[in-house]
Amino acid sequence: MSCRRSEALAFSLVTEINQAMARLVDIWDSIGIMEDQRVERMQTVKKHIDGLLHSMIKEEEALRNCIKTGIITSQKQLDTLCLELGLEPYKLEEDLTVLQVEKNLRFRVESLLKEKNERLRELSDLKKQDEELCVTLCATPYYIPSGSVPSRTQLQELQEHVKKLGKEKESRVKVFSGLREDIRSLMDEMGHEPESSLERESICPDSDIFLLTHDNIKALKLLLSQLEMKKESLISARDKLKERATSLWNRLSCPEPEGEAFREPAMSTLSDDIRRWRGYVEHLEELQMAQLEEVVDKVRQELVVLWDKCMLGPEQKELFSVHFCDDHYTEELLALHDNELLRMKAFYEAAQPILEDLEKWKRNWALFQEFERKAADPNRFSNRGGSLLKESKDRAKVQKLLLKLEEELRSRVEVWEKNQGTSFLVQGQRIMDFISSKWEEHRLQKDKEKNERMTKKTETSQFKTPTKRALGSTHTTPIPNKIKKMPNMPAPRTATMSNTSSASSSGSSTTFVCVPGRPQLSAKRNKTTEASSGPHVPLQEFNSDKKPVPISYSAFTSELSRKANTDSFLNSTVKDML
Repeated sequence: MSCRRSEALAFSLVTEINQAMARLVDIWDSIGIMEDQRVERMQTVKKHIDGLLHSMIKEEEALRNCIKTGIITSQKQLDTLCLELGLEPYKLEEDLTVLQVEKNLRFRVESLLKEKNERLRELSDLKKQDEELCVTLCATPYYIPSGSVPSRTQLQELQEHVKKLGKEKESRVKVFSGLREDIRSLMDEMGHEPESSLERESICPDSDIFLLTHDNIKALKLLLSQLEMKKESLISARDKLKERATSLWNRLSCPEPEGEAFREPAMSTLSDDIRRWRGYVEHLEELQMAQLEEVVDKVRQELVVLWDKCMLGPEQKELFSVHFCDDHYTEELLALHDNELLRMKAFYEAAQPILEDLEKWKRNWALFQEFERKAADPNRFSNRGGSLLKESKDRAKVQKLLLKLEEELRSRVEVWEKNQGTSFLVQGQRIMDFISSKWEEHRLQKDKEKNERMTKKTETSQFKTPTKRALGSTHTTPIPNKIKKMPNMPAPRTATMSNTSSASSSGSSTTFVCVPGRPQLSAKRNKTTEASSGPHVPLQEFNSDKKPVPISYSAFTSELSRKANTDSFLNSTVKDML
């Protein structure tokens, strides 16, 4: 359609030129201009028309060249922007006119320039935030080459980096604030004045004085740890002064007004509290100097109590006993006693777990000896109500507990001796030797009791006179009615045995009821009595020549368990018979 319009315009232009030339010819005819003049005038018209057309053609050609130049410039600019922005090269559509190409290139360039400016502006803002955070946190800024346009990926990574630094800053600010608050609180509690620049800066109200670096956090944590250790040291010093003042007050039997100081509330700071207690101690020490003899005697009494608690032997006490005999009461003598008292208190505190276990062992040892005494008592078989069974269970429980306590003591003592570099002594003996000596004393006592029984039995058998029963005698002891006959059990039979305890005097005999399938009570009892009264050897046993030889503790506990099982069986047998 546009092509037809341009052709019509061209045809109309030719027609108008022809009409104009025709009118000029008519005018020239009417004027009477000759042919030569007409040609001349027509050449003038042609010259004007050619000039005009040439001028217009020149202008249009210039426009076309300008458009082509713009296209080349826009294409170069577009290629540069695509390279800077990390985009793919722009591809033009085919069969486009010069004007369409120029227009498309121009719009694309404007669009990319806008995106470039937006990226640069965003980069500037993010880099500013990044630099501020990195200065505060002493971190490394996110690297983007200067003079370049960041890609979308780089801007996103930079944004994430700034966001991460912001969170890190909030976290560190929280840590810094907590540390500074704790430091300030500790200083106030102790009454501590800041000495170093770090201490002064840590309590400064200006929160921006500190860079939120890891090194500064470590420095504040170290300072807090040092202050906590100093606080513990001050508390320990105050408690020692308080303990010293209390000890002096008790020694001196001070009047009630002197004791009012102990009921006063604590001072506002630890330093003030320490100064107050130090003043009390100095005052009481002055009073102590005026009562040296009475004070030394009281310290000696405390030492005796501690020696007993620590189970010291004579040789251990002898190291200090020489000062007990010194009647020349001086400050030096009191200092010696105080130092010994402090040393014993420290020893007792360190050895208290071992001593407590040893006391527990001694209590159970006393129970074990009581069970052994009861086991040797022949009258225990007359008990009713299952007391023998309960006694057997209790004794087995005590034996297990003794074994457990001895193992615990052995391990505790080994650790203690390794740490202290010296032997742990109880009444002058190593603790396991002390326990072994108790077992040896027990074995010797059992041997002694056995020998006494054997001697008594031998003497009795030498004076025993056999008693004959007359033929046809039917004198027997009635069978107790309480014996319960079980189903399918054969009828009981009787067995006659001489009564050794009364045979020599009355010549009577005793008849026991025997139940088939069970051992006789008298035989079982003799066997059990012999087992229980025999030597219970924890550390030694007799060989074929009757000489004591060492055995292991496990063998000894096995012997104790066997004995407990024997007593349990006897207990069950007696219960069935009764």
